[in-house]
Amino acid sequence: MVSLDEIALHLGVSKDTIYRWIDRREMPAHKVGRLWKFKVSEVDDWVREGNAGEDARRS
Repeated sequence: MVSLDEIALHLGVSKDTIYRWIDRREMPAHKVGRLWKFKVSEVDDWVREGNAGEDARRS
């Protein structure tokens, strides 16, 4: 599991984009207390399926 900062860096997008994807595009994320955590393999699969859409290019 990685942090929001780490997954944003991994994907090359801003933290705001990650929050938007969680809210609008059902990005796979796990709430642990007040923090969001991510399994890189789940996120990579989600991106490969085309769920990130055009937001990735705008951030």
